[in-house]
Amino acid sequence: MRAILDVILLILNLYTWVIIISAVLSWLLAFNVVNYDNSFVRSIWSGINALTEPLLRPIRRVLPRMGAIDISPIILLLAIFFLERVIIYYLYPTLGRF
Repeated sequence: MRAILDVILLILNLYTWVIIISAVLSWLLAFNVVNYDNSFVRSIWSGINALTEPLLRPIRRVLPRMGAIDISPIILLLAIFFLERVIIYYLYPTLGRF
């Protein structure tokens, strides 16, 4: 059971980095630091969007509109950090008692 929890924590950690990369890349695209017409940048952006949008879209539907500011990645990161803490503090200690 501990191995499964370790894999879940690893996946959550990797997904955290994907969300951070998505936010940074969106800023780079918005300020024209990288060019979306480049096929390499477009393929990375499409892949990252395919990974993040299924979880960010429902959060965006619930949050009120704030103009150009999108705080849905922050909300998702907070949810991931909360889930990691629940696993570490509440599920790991109970495994040693059985």
